[in-house]
Amino acid sequence: MSRNTLAIVIAIVAVGAAILGYMYYQDQQTSGVEIKIGQDGIKIEGN
Repeated sequence: MSRNTLAIVIAIVAVGAAILGYMYYQDQQTSGVEIKIGQDGIKIEGN
């Protein structure tokens, strides 16, 4: 494997890791409140 090919593979892996890290970060940042009204009354859940 030539040096250029190795550099391209490393760059692709780094970009993939950065994208996955960003997606995980965004998933952790989502917060909200869920309100359910049913037979048992009102239920409020928050993140």
